[in-house]
Amino acid sequence: MLTKRRLYFLLPDVESARNMLNEMLLARIEERRIHFLAKRGSLPPELPEASVLQKTDIVHGAQLGIVIGGVAGTLGGLLVVFFPPGGVSLQLVTVLIAALLGALFGAWVSSMAASAVPNSQLVRFQDDIDRGKVLMMVDVPMRRIAEISELVRRRHPEAISSGFEPTVVFP
Repeated sequence: MLTKRRLYFLLPDVESARNMLNEMLLARIEERRIHFLAKRGSLPPELPEASVLQKTDIVHGAQLGIVIGGVAGTLGGLLVVFFPPGGVSLQLVTVLIAALLGALFGAWVSSMAASAVPNSQLVRFQDDIDRGKVLMMVDVPMRRIAEISELVRRRHPEAISSGFEPTVVFP
């Protein structure tokens, strides 16, 4: 799996977004790598809307929950091993099992909470989106960043390049 970067472009309206989608497809960017975010209900069905994973901090929340839950599970497992309930003899594998269960529980709980939190990467675009602009997120291999950025700059001067997210690890 190649590491990808998520490029952000702010577009003035839905028509510009349609044109940009066509440009990205002609540049051989798969449609599943292109996502649009606009005011609720303003995107037509032919434009691929950003998913919950892209709109919220669910991924970051799950990652944080894995770490915190894993640490808590490890500490809980150590307590159970060193101070066994009812004189039961437990193996050190109990610590590993507790750490895994803690990480899973932490990921689940944190991702549930984070699903209600807007993606922190997108907060800076919210005012423009509220004013009717459309955000295009496109995931490209690192080697194509300059090519795609230049294509957008040259063919769509109305688009505002708004940087990129350091790493996108989804396939």
